[in-house]
Amino acid sequence: MLSKAQISLITSLQYKKFRTKHGLFIVEGIKSVTEFVHSSYKVQKIFATDQACAKLPKIPQSIKPIELSETDFDKISSLKNPQGALALVEMPAEREIEIQTLKNRHSLVLDDIQDPGNLGTIIRTAEWFGIQHIICSKGTVDAYNPKVVQATMGSLARVQLYYTDIQALILQQELPTFGALLNGESIYDVDFGKEGLIVMGNEGNGISSELIPTLNTAVTIPRIGQAESLNVAVATTIFCSELARQHLKKRG
Repeated sequence: MLSKAQISLITSLQYKKFRTKHGLFIVEGIKSVTEFVHSSYKVQKIFATDQACAKLPKIPQSIKPIELSETDFDKISSLKNPQGALALVEMPAEREIEIQTLKNRHSLVLDDIQDPGNLGTIIRTAEWFGIQHIICSKGTVDAYNPKVVQATMGSLARVQLYYTDIQALILQQELPTFGALLNGESIYDVDFGKEGLIVMGNEGNGISSELIPTLNTAVTIPRIGQAESLNVAVATTIFCSELARQHLKKRG
């Protein structure tokens, strides 16, 4: 049986100010909870229905799932179709970026991405294509927003995210910087080399005007049809795919 205090705490974590206050965020779903249990994150508590408990793989003895009825679980779930498993996970300390770790690889830089679903999809896509670091502007949606966490399908447990002043970061390092713009060199003609920063812009406004002068190469995805623009998560997927294609070609 859940207390009113527990329900109040868990439901409050839908909001950033309470996630920051308590240092906790929510992970929902059997797969996602499992991913975080077996990651470097510290899982504080797991709440699960009887059916979900039976589906959860081996959980460390230090974390004993709290079994709930489906009625009680519905009180804390934010999903329309709850899967019966929810974890409270401790937020890690804010990470400092070491420029050295960005060398000899490509990393994503996100300029004020606002939609939680877009950020979650980008994190999941980045992991698929082996991109380990995502650098977010301070105006980008919080990665611990429940909708972001849900959309990553567990990838947040493994991809390194940073929030920083991205203009200052770009100016203080010497890695080549590529930006997704409507007017630029075709992505299929650009040699991305072995390292660099891939800058993706805001859903409505693209890359901010103050960042554009810091880019070494403006890159565009050629438009063949009549659509006005691409969703930023889709565009990021195309960039990641082309990076992977070039890398595999050079390696092979």
